[in-house]
Order: sequence, then C-alpha cells, then structure tokens
Amino acid sequence: MAHKVYKAIVTAVKNGKLKEPFTSKDFKNACSGFGNGTYKAFLHKHSVGNPDSETELFKRVKPGRFKCVKPYKYGA
Repeated sequence: MAHKVYKAIVTAVKNGKLKEPFTSKDFKNACSGFGNGTYKAFLHKHSVGNPDSETELFKRVKPGRFKCVKPYKYGA
C-alpha cells in the first residue's frame, strides 16, 4: 500500500496536480481514494528523521508542509 500511495503523490507532483510544498489536505485533494488515516499520517510517517526509521520519502520544510525527497524512489 505504501508504494501505491507514494506513487500517487509523485504522479500528482509530476503532472502539476500537487504543488510542492504541500500539506496533508493538499495531498487528499490531489490523490483521492485512500483512507482518512492515510492522509493524516503518511507524510509524517515517511518524513526525513521520522522516529520509527521508516523510509524517508518526504522532507518537512515547515510545520505541516512537505516536499518529495529527490531523486524519487521505487521507480516513481
């Protein structure tokens, strides 16, 4: 599931549907179809320096605002 969510975000960024830096709300508006918990937690869970050592896919640039870590991962 994580790769599916991540690929949806990267696709939305690449096609201009999701502008960086983005919020969880922006993510939800650009990438519909995931559960509410995904929108609330995914960006934080996979941000650089996360406490659980999850894959670092996003960089927090301001409180609640994120950019994708580049280069993109997983062939996205």
